[in-house]
Amino acid sequence: MSDPARWLQEHGDYLFRYARRRLYADELAEDAVQETLLAALRARTQFAGASSERTWLTGILKHKIVDLIRSQAREVTASAGSGEDDPGDWEALFDQSGHWMDTFRDWGNPDSELEKSRIRQALDECFRRLKPALAQIFSLRELSGLSNEDICKELDISATNAWVMLHRARLFLRECLDTRI
Repeated sequence: MSDPARWLQEHGDYLFRYARRRLYADELAEDAVQETLLAALRARTQFAGASSERTWLTGILKHKIVDLIRSQAREVTASAGSGEDDPGDWEALFDQSGHWMDTFRDWGNPDSELEKSRIRQALDECFRRLKPALAQIFSLRELSGLSNEDICKELDISATNAWVMLHRARLFLRECLDTRI
């Protein structure tokens, strides 16, 4: 087992991203990771090595996230005042006809947004698995919009080599996305 002082350096970013995707707030994710590392430090003698450290830490983090979500569900925020509802507060929210005074923002299509989010996560994961040279040329072409001629000059490669690398990057991303979406 490695030195606990290296856990944050080696696994901190991964644990933070994992927590952030589930808690949707940086502060909560940081708290969850901190609690995870403290719990792992207390239980490090119980780590049997049956899994990798990252898997072990992720397992602890999952429990910390559940605990955090449960504690948030139990917490009730108290409004300023006596604790009793003032009818005037409610009446100020509606006009004479009983309609809301303020319009709500358009939520769009939540199902569509969820699907976009899932696709974006899958694309990020696949892009991270792409070989660095292929990721670089794909980024230059598809994300930065550089022409093939500019890419060849930038990377000092032939047009044929650039075409082959782009083809491989696209093929890898397509196959990777097919397995994740």
